[in-house]
Amino acid sequence: MNIAALEKMLAKGNDSAILRFGLGKAYLDDGNDEQAIAHFQHCVSVDPSYSAAWKLLGKAYLQSGSREQAQAAWQQGMASAQAKGDKQTEKEITVFLKKLNKVVQE
Repeated sequence: MNIAALEKMLAKGNDSAILRFGLGKAYLDDGNDEQAIAHFQHCVSVDPSYSAAWKLLGKAYLQSGSREQAQAAWQQGMASAQAKGDKQTEKEITVFLKKLNKVVQE
């Protein structure tokens, strides 16, 4: 779905964590980190256990130059993924955190 269609759904009052995740992903894919961040933040405020949203929130923060916020989002995402047994997201976030820490150490 494109951004306009998703925004139209939101404007009609169909707000949900899933819709906000979709909007965040669409904006992230479009290179609009600020809008992506806003939607991912809303998504995890509605559903703090949404580990995939935490993962992409961290990515959006990193792309916008906010390394500390990216790390914090990924740590939250890691805790969420572990709590619900989301092994794939846990593995991906582990890789992201290792890369982030490696860059910081260099």
